[in-house]
Amino acid sequence: MSLLNDLINLNLSDTTEKIIAEYIWIGGSGMDLRSKARTLPGPVTDPSKLPKWNYDGSSTNQAPGDDSEVILYPQAIFKDPFRKGNNILVMCDAYTPAGEPIPTNKRFNAAKIFSHPDVVAEEPWYGIEQEYTLLQKDTKWPLGWPVGGFPGPQGPYYCGVGADKSFGRDIVDSHYKACLYAGVNISGINGEVMPGQWEFQVGPSVGISAGDQIWIARYILERITEIAGVVLSFDPKPIPGDWNGAGAHTNYSTKSMRNDGGIDVIKKAIEKLGLRHKEHIAAYGEGNERRLTGRHETADINSFSWGVANRGASIRVGRDTEKDGKGYFEDRRPASNMDPYVVTSMIAETTILWKP
Repeated sequence: MSLLNDLINLNLSDTTEKIIAEYIWIGGSGMDLRSKARTLPGPVTDPSKLPKWNYDGSSTNQAPGDDSEVILYPQAIFKDPFRKGNNILVMCDAYTPAGEPIPTNKRFNAAKIFSHPDVVAEEPWYGIEQEYTLLQKDTKWPLGWPVGGFPGPQGPYYCGVGADKSFGRDIVDSHYKACLYAGVNISGINGEVMPGQWEFQVGPSVGISAGDQIWIARYILERITEIAGVVLSFDPKPIPGDWNGAGAHTNYSTKSMRNDGGIDVIKKAIEKLGLRHKEHIAAYGEGNERRLTGRHETADINSFSWGVANRGASIRVGRDTEKDGKGYFEDRRPASNMDPYVVTSMIAETTILWKP
């Protein structure tokens, strides 16, 4: 095994200019990450300098067997924390051979919204709080829970410390450092209310990069849990009953909101979000109705509300924002399994481009 470790940790730059690029894309379910690697002649830092590639879309539910080729377009480059050196992770999106985005390519439409001059001028910032649950591999039951049974009620676990309160910290810390190494703007982590549940935050990131960074952070987490023999779940309500669900609260601001008098811009934006509540909910993740019940720090899925420092509202405005008269707000509705390309671009479209 030690020889295996030595070989995995070989430093290629001692003997060759060549690098390994891991091309990453989103599969047919919209949540399954796929990846494969290729050798390149030397280091690359600009995605437009990377070759396009293809894959068998019939094996990912993204193309029929008799016309199965799907083309990968490299979009963003990150350092590879697993292979290290000059090796890279490449976030891609997927197209037909004719150059049309395939139906599961949500990045294409998001990039169109983020490149609209009105959106560019507003410099939309995002901070996304990605919650997730770690499960035991053979039982699919949360990490640290007795098999077939339940731990003590919620209370001691949120940001908890100790072997009876915190489960999976080695995975969480490995992920934190690996994201920083990769160039993901990860801004923090914490243990969540339900035992075995954790959160990481990414941001502030501008525009389309918010989606790229969340997807790469998810990929890195999937790889680390794979090594640890633990299953990663983004289910918005992994355990029914009196246990917190998992969300992806999305903090958002525009240049106008961050400038003096921004609170009025924030209120107008929240009003517009309220008018399109149903459309947003439909795009905010599968199974979200099991999470947004009006209990466990959520607002009911059918009603729209906002408030200052209110964690039971659809939209929360922070005390500092109220006090300063400018800042940001938090959309608490997105589920943990939301697509960040869809959510971030939809918030920008509704608040900046949409004219009710």
